[in-house]
Amino acid sequence: MNKSQIKALFFDLDHTLWDFEANSALAFKSLFEEYEIPLDLHQFLTVYIPNNNVYWKKYREGKIDKETLRFERLKTVFDILNYPATNTLIDDLADAYIQTLPEYNILFEGAIEILTALKQHYALHVITNGFQDVQYFKMKNSGLLPFFETITDSSSVGVKKPDPKIFRYALKVGQVASDEAVMIGDNLEADIEGALATGMHAIHFMPLEKKHPSHYIEIDKLQELKFLL
Repeated sequence: MNKSQIKALFFDLDHTLWDFEANSALAFKSLFEEYEIPLDLHQFLTVYIPNNNVYWKKYREGKIDKETLRFERLKTVFDILNYPATNTLIDDLADAYIQTLPEYNILFEGAIEILTALKQHYALHVITNGFQDVQYFKMKNSGLLPFFETITDSSSVGVKKPDPKIFRYALKVGQVASDEAVMIGDNLEADIEGALATGMHAIHFMPLEKKHPSHYIEIDKLQELKFLL
């Protein structure tokens, strides 16, 4: 990757800038209190987090729709924990979770500082598979919105990362060539391999994993971007 050639940076949002797991835990804590759900939050999250990842993968691959994702990721966890949640409760909780989640705004360490520095040299953009209505408020409430020139979400384009169409669409609206752009994200398949297949450069953000020998560029702290870009 020739730094002098790079003109634009495309960021994933959840798990890359916006700390999804931390904010999700706070949202569920609030909702468990509101709905008087007597489950241990830590036990719930231990089951929910990997289960949510499984359902998001199915959603990304087009195997389930948005409503199935929102309902089944909760129902499956309640079933595993043998908690007698009614379908009405799950529906209400699923809707309330989507509305509550953007109220919490924990970002990964150094996010604002590194974006401030990078914006002086590059055009910044977002490509996300998240729901349009939720992602906008996450960015607005967390102070991320002013940094980015465009936000490309899967619901608007009609396809999800790693489909090349969403990357090509983002490049077109960002008015930049693929070899002049870098994708930065946490998901190896959706963000990194998807971007590389489109001719973009890519940096794999791995905050929760140890780096290992790889042909991909990997970082575990956002601050490392200033040494790469």
